[in-house]
Formats: sequence, C-alpha cells, structure tokens
Amino acid sequence: MDSNLLSNEQFIARLRHVGEEHYHDKHPYHIAMHEGKLSPVQLRAWIANRFYYQKNIPVKDAIILSKLPSREDRREWIQRIIDHDGRESNAGGIEAWIRLGEAAGIPRDEMLDERHVLPAVRFAVDAYVNFCRLEPWHIAVASSLTELFAPTLVSKRIGVFEQLYPWIRPEGLAYFQARLTQAPRDADHGLSIVLRECRDRGDQEQAIGALRFKCDVLWALLDALSLSFPVGDYGR
Repeated sequence: MDSNLLSNEQFIARLRHVGEEHYHDKHPYHIAMHEGKLSPVQLRAWIANRFYYQKNIPVKDAIILSKLPSREDRREWIQRIIDHDGRESNAGGIEAWIRLGEAAGIPRDEMLDERHVLPAVRFAVDAYVNFCRLEPWHIAVASSLTELFAPTLVSKRIGVFEQLYPWIRPEGLAYFQARLTQAPRDADHGLSIVLRECRDRGDQEQAIGALRFKCDVLWALLDALSLSFPVGDYGR
C-alpha cells in the first residue's frame, strides 16, 4: 500500500477544499446574480449559455457510462442520462432548462439553435466533454464531483429567483427543484467510486486535479459572460 495514501477523510477534505476555493458560486457574475443585480438581458445570457453545458451533461455521462467496467455502477450511472434526456413519462432536465429559458423570455428556437452561445463557452464545455473522453474513467468520474457542492447552491438559487427575479415565471424553476434530490444521489455514487478506485496517492491527486479542472470549466463560462455582459452594465 502507498504509504502516502490519504485516508478517506483526508481525501474527501481535499476534494471539498477545491469547492471551497474554486466553485463557481464565488465568481463575481454568479455573486451578482444571487444578489439580484443582473439585468434581464444578463440573466437571459446566463440561461442561454448555461444551456450548452446542460445539453452536454448526458453526452459526457454516456462517455463515462461506456467506460465503467462494473454492471452495478452502470446501472446507477445510467440514471444521470435519463434524468437529463428524459423518457416518455418525464421530459427530463434538458427540457426543463428550455422551459426555464421560455419562462425568462427566451424563445424555444433560440435556445435550441444556440445562437446566443458564446465561443468561449462552447470551447470550455467541449473541453470538458473531451476530458471525460480521454481521461481514465475513474478520473472522469472525479471531475463530476462538483455535485458535492450543488445541492446547497441550487436550494439557494430557487429562493433567489423567486424573490429577486419575479419576472421569471415560477414553472421555469422545475429544473432546480429536481436537482435537489438528484444531485446528492449522484454525488454519493460518484464519491463512492472515486474513493474505491483511487488506490494510490497519484490517483488521489489526479482526481483532485480533475475536480479543479471541472471547477475551472464552470468558472470559464462565467468569465465569458462577464466579458460580453459586464456586471453593472444594465444598458446592454
């Protein structure tokens, strides 16, 4: 056994520290959103650009699914794809995000044709999908562990949208409400895989780096929005 191997408690603490330092809730654009300081144009830009990330989540999950060697893990992981792509009886998260856009005044066709997606957003999201395609499967799983930090943020976001952006129709918040139960389940499964499969210190450090990379991807999305829709520039 690697004498430098972190204990599970130490490893989890290191992973959580990445979120404490680098999760996108600390980005100025995101802070402004949660303080009610974004104009309708700026908030619509966030919704439309974030949609490019949302629609690629099941793509990266399908890539990871194809690599998972365990039938048991595949049975659990496939639920992520179903959650976003939906089934006949459940429209799924991608449809829910389109409806968020509609509730905020973005026509469906403008969400689907990606006319509002910034080049840097497209580049960052595509880099994340390629990361999951090229890296070892357990490291790709580690990059998904931003779900450890999502439930608290999503819960807060629901209240923020209801109170500070009342012009968004309430039915648009269904995506966030669903993630309150989906994200903790996904985080528990992903973390169990990472703890089980990272068997030496090198694997652990690579997993921590993968999570940092994912945080950088989410941060880059907000950097792109900040450049095109500067916070405080309500005339745009």
